[in-house]
Amino acid sequence: MKERIIGRVKRVNGPILIVKDIKDAMMMEMVRIGEQQLVGEVVKLYDGLATVQVYEDATGICPGDNVYGSGMSLSVELAPGLIGTIYDGIQRPLEQLMAASGAFISRGLTFDAVDHQKRWTFTPSLEVGAAVTAGQILGTVQETSRIEHRVLVPVTIASAVIVEIAVQGEYTVEDVIATVVLPNGHQQQICMLQRWPIRIPRPVDKRLALKQPLITGLRVIDTLFPLAKGGTVAIPGGFGTGKTMTQHSIAQWCDADLIVYIGCGERGNEMTDVLKEFPLLIDPRTGHSLMERTILIANTSNMPVSAREASIYTGITMAEYYRDQGYHVAIMADSTSRWAEALRELSGRMEEMPAEEGFPAYLPTRIAQFYERAGFMQTLSGSKGSVSIIGAVSPPGGDFSEPVTQHTKRFVRCFWGLDRQLASSRHYPAISWLESYSEYLGDVKQWWNDHSDGTWYLSRQKIMDLLQKEVRLQQIVKLVGPDALPDTQNFILEVCSLFKTAFLQQNAFDDVDRFCSVEKQVKMLSVILAYYEKGLEAITKGVPMVKIRRLKAVQEMVRMRLTVKGDELENIDRLQLRLERSIDQIGGIYEN
Repeated sequence: MKERIIGRVKRVNGPILIVKDIKDAMMMEMVRIGEQQLVGEVVKLYDGLATVQVYEDATGICPGDNVYGSGMSLSVELAPGLIGTIYDGIQRPLEQLMAASGAFISRGLTFDAVDHQKRWTFTPSLEVGAAVTAGQILGTVQETSRIEHRVLVPVTIASAVIVEIAVQGEYTVEDVIATVVLPNGHQQQICMLQRWPIRIPRPVDKRLALKQPLITGLRVIDTLFPLAKGGTVAIPGGFGTGKTMTQHSIAQWCDADLIVYIGCGERGNEMTDVLKEFPLLIDPRTGHSLMERTILIANTSNMPVSAREASIYTGITMAEYYRDQGYHVAIMADSTSRWAEALRELSGRMEEMPAEEGFPAYLPTRIAQFYERAGFMQTLSGSKGSVSIIGAVSPPGGDFSEPVTQHTKRFVRCFWGLDRQLASSRHYPAISWLESYSEYLGDVKQWWNDHSDGTWYLSRQKIMDLLQKEVRLQQIVKLVGPDALPDTQNFILEVCSLFKTAFLQQNAFDDVDRFCSVEKQVKMLSVILAYYEKGLEAITKGVPMVKIRRLKAVQEMVRMRLTVKGDELENIDRLQLRLERSIDQIGGIYEN
């Protein structure tokens, strides 16, 4: 259906159009271009002209084509049925697009983001006569086996009284489930389907302090550089360092209720692997497919560059919608560098003044606006939910000094820098313990100490101090060799090497090692520190370091990440007792 004509195409410059004879147009209004009804958005208005960016292939558009206005901003549909669906950058379901046009998407195709004909079992939570406010829960729908979809009062309704509400039964997303009367006496009907502009954050009651960590099951993250629920983190790394695999592992094993994975400008073969593998992955908490708590957005590098720019806003708007229902959502953006490159291309075509390395001057603002939408919130309904953003950055040549990485570091509080040397030596996750950091340590300290008998923070500080000492000692070793160091210092190198192998390294394909519980992480760290303290004590008594290294308990400690299952943690306690006893026995011999 064609809307009103707001102008005609004057000039075509790739995905950027100059439209003349503008009348009755709005900034950020969604428009349709030409007879093929291509989707676009007004991004600039001036002197009777408008600049429109097209979200599809603009081939074939010519001067004189009509531009049709919709009267609304580029928005997403929010309703039951989002979970488990694969969308493109502007929320068109890719499976339906493929069914209609094959492997190559035809231009001008439009489908509803959710099935408007499917019937959902709605259970009301309120009764007639109840006063409601924006964001309040009207009723529930069981969307998947894990996610209960909570139908909310639209945020445009500040206050109202229910005069009619649907009984429990099956309804489509367009059926009226409630009728409310507003303070001015007007009635308004509410259905399960809502729309929201992607560039406007959804409102909340208030932002809460970040106190609870997002548990990922990766030891180097949870123990050394934790991320709080509602926090933001950047994962920069060159090609082949494991950004995508790290995000996949987090998506499968983290304790978020919902995952939104945004493939933003990645290569088509990588996204194909994601789309094939995610439905086959099993959610360890339910035993069902991981897609039952996942929304995928696929916008590959050969898709229109404008849709790539919109894709991260599409993803985070859907994440905010589920946050408003009281869920904890984790967003995987892979990668924000490709998104920034889309900004650069669009800015260049609009003939804007370039800044550093050709990126637009407003790049830092756009990055900040995106990460600012994360947070742990008290929703309008009074529940608590969060959006955590895990953004991959792909600096050219692995250069962390380039603009996207540097600006991103300004706006995130956690940084997991991937190291090419670690990746080359098959040390995964290849997260550098020297370049990475987390500013959430103080926020999650209390939670971790509550789950580790108060030992976690102090133990983490001890091991980080050892890793820093190791760096300085390695510099000496490179100059004069390890034989020049006393055993007390060589033992630090030995313990750090063991820590990297037995703790930081993790095998995503091993049934035992691919996920490590909080309790197991605490016990493993305790054993390694006990080995250091007891071993150092023995060395000061004259015990040769080689005697300690050859102990059977030390070999068991190296393998404990692979041999001790999550429900057999008492084996680590017994291992620590055997280790301490063995070292004490050797120390006693040399002392006597």
